Amino acid sequence: QVQLVESGGGLVQAGGSLRLSCAASGSIGSVNVMGWFRQAPGKQRELVASITSGGTTNYAESVKGRFTISRDNAKNTVYLQMNSLKPEDTAVYYCNTKVLITRTDYWGQGTQVTVSS
Repeated sequence: QVQLVESGGGLVQAGGSLRLSCAASGSIGSVNVMGWFRQAPGKQRELVASITSGGTTNYAESVKGRFTISRDNAKNTVYLQMNSLKPEDTAVYYCNTKVLITRTDYWGQGTQVTVSS
């Protein structure tokens, strides 16, 4: 059973920074994709950034140049460094892990990020 535990959300002023962390427990295999999604009130959940076990990254256009995703494979942990935050970044951020060998998605419980103007 895989569990994802997120931390690092909170309230920050526009222009500020936050760092999210997500630690996966259980077996996620050696080939997987870890990432962050977000969902604002009244909107669909959207991909923010993802990173493969090999280190290939993918970002939503709206966060390119401001957010950086990274991971520590030894700790099964993924990070999201968020800089130059904007009010439109306000959302619940969810950690996601895709275990490719079993084609299974796992989700964290979500962490609130609020950016005040």
